[in-house]
Amino acid sequence: MHTLEKMTLATKTILLLDDEVNVRELVELCLKDLGGWMVLTADSPFLALQKAESNSPDAIVLDLSMRGSFMFLQQLRRNIKTQDIPVVLLSATARWLDPQFMQEYQVVGIILKPFNPVTLPVEIATILNWDYVPNCNL
Repeated sequence: MHTLEKMTLATKTILLLDDEVNVRELVELCLKDLGGWMVLTADSPFLALQKAESNSPDAIVLDLSMRGSFMFLQQLRRNIKTQDIPVVLLSATARWLDPQFMQEYQVVGIILKPFNPVTLPVEIATILNWDYVPNCNL
């Protein structure tokens, strides 16, 4: 039974949207290797919207300081296929966000940069209220 539970947890899919290649690769590696999740990546809002619509990820991790991120959130919420996907912001500049913004764009949480790569999957799982079982297959 525990094996089945781990397989179910590991099937979570996260869409990662960040235009900084080094950050994107680091976060992708952490979420795959430590979190055991499937990770889709995008370096532009346009590509991310396409992937969100065609893949229906369980969550989106978005770098808010990326150019076009507000437009991405607006279009994500206007699309019937993507409007309910939870969004976690990953940003060094998100401290100023007010609760109205968070509610309007259905942002479920913020992880501030710099972040701890080792604890990143735990932080994301906590924000999303997902059960988290560390990936022990490293």
